Amino acid sequence: MKINSKKITACLIAGITLIASACHTVEGVGKDLESAGDKAKEITKNK
Repeated sequence: MKINSKKITACLIAGITLIASACHTVEGVGKDLESAGDKAKEITKNK
């Protein structure tokens, strides 16, 4: 069985890219939720 290093390298790069983009997305969602929570606190304090 011959190992094709170009295919392995391409798969690794694609995997790393997907993982990195997923982490960035989750971080963005976390920031959005935190911001929404802060706004909810402000609204409830003003009432």
